[in-house]
Amino acid sequence: MFDAPHLDYHAFAPEIVLAGSLIVILLVDLVFERRARWATSTLAGLGLLGSMVPIVTLAVDGVDRSMFGGAYVVDDYALVMKALFLGAGYIVVLLSTDHIGEGDYYEGEYYFMLLSSLAGMTLMASARDLLTIFVALELLSIPAYLLAGWRKRDLRGNEASLKYYLLGVFASAVMLYGMSLLFGVAGSTLLVDIGSALARGDSSVPMITLAIVFVIAGFAFKVSAVPFHTWAPDTYEGAPTPITAFLSVASKAAGFVALLNLVYLAFGSRADVWEPMFWALAALTMTVGNVIALRQTNVVRMLAYSSIAQAGFMLAPLAVASDAPEAALEAVVTYLLVYTAMNLGAFGVVMAVARKTRSAELSSFGGLFQYAPGLTVVLTIFFFALAGIPPLGGWYAKFVMFRALLEAGTTAAIVLAVVGAVNSVIALFYYASVAREAWMAEVPDGDRSPLRIPASLTAAMALCVIGTIVMGVLPQVVGRFGDLATFAVGL
Repeated sequence: MFDAPHLDYHAFAPEIVLAGSLIVILLVDLVFERRARWATSTLAGLGLLGSMVPIVTLAVDGVDRSMFGGAYVVDDYALVMKALFLGAGYIVVLLSTDHIGEGDYYEGEYYFMLLSSLAGMTLMASARDLLTIFVALELLSIPAYLLAGWRKRDLRGNEASLKYYLLGVFASAVMLYGMSLLFGVAGSTLLVDIGSALARGDSSVPMITLAIVFVIAGFAFKVSAVPFHTWAPDTYEGAPTPITAFLSVASKAAGFVALLNLVYLAFGSRADVWEPMFWALAALTMTVGNVIALRQTNVVRMLAYSSIAQAGFMLAPLAVASDAPEAALEAVVTYLLVYTAMNLGAFGVVMAVARKTRSAELSSFGGLFQYAPGLTVVLTIFFFALAGIPPLGGWYAKFVMFRALLEAGTTAAIVLAVVGAVNSVIALFYYASVAREAWMAEVPDGDRSPLRIPASLTAAMALCVIGTIVMGVLPQVVGRFGDLATFAVGL
């Protein structure tokens, strides 16, 4: 006799609201066609705000919840990450409203795909099982492949989508093979069961090592870690700019969520395998990303390599997660929260400037202060925050990363901290070059007519500015969320 699984509708409410929003957007787009193009962005934004309501009620309730035999868990960590995804999604909708509405795009399908990808990310935050993780990964990835090539008649957009898709499928195959080996070792797909099996050490050590390496390599692609980063610059440059912002923040955060789930719940006893791997990935990623970013003349491409370098900084605490577990978890979560605000804001500035210049070349930012002084100040805030300059939010993200490394105290951790410090200095050069161009250079074509920025784009940048400044001036605010983000194990 079939026993229906227990469903906690309150725990599942964020995903239910998102699914309902998806259906409404699809029906409105089908029934009203082009007449309802303007409404789809509003419906998407309302759906994301509506999904935040049950997250707040679950946080107030404070009870850890588990479904499907422990495969789906709602704890403080899951709630913090879901709020991050939905907040980032809402800002991306604000960034998209005029950009997509004014272009030759299919709006209804665009927001349907965007919310579908976000649904996969919220599912990932609660995934505590290999199958749930894989389903969440594919749900967030497949719409992202399509969104990267949303400009169907643009050859560069087609190239962006194809590279992302082909490399993404390859990475998923490698990761899935690693997952199959883990299942063979543990006889279960639950992360806690895999962790117990690996801790007993009664299985083939080479097989376990191979499985861990393959799974981490699959997710290293998702976070664009070197040497799995080759898709990112071309995809970021060819995709619509709001989608570039989405991929650089929300999609990257989803990859880190999966890595945290695996490291803390499944791979904990095999730090001898994954810690050296994360050390090498972190050092390579931050160094290669920063050095190549120095040579870029296109700001979107610069931000693409900057995003790769930032992933290196976020990987660094994972290299010491066995020596300083709590500090490493807090560092990654805090960095993700701060990075979301400042990076989305930076892409918002690029979009605002491009509305007038029709270019993302560094030279097109010349003399920005002469006709858009307010926007120039906002630009400076975001790019200096990314560089980690106090009192902007980026300094605290760097601080918790270095604190985790120094708390571990090992020789490898100290060396990685030195590599991170050198890379922080390198990064300042190319971030400051954008601000220098905007403040000190001449307007390239002499056109000093005012820059008109749509209300939705202004709102997105305003939210990001507030978040970036508050998290820098009052770091205990974001630090509190980092402290809260702890796993509920053994439910």
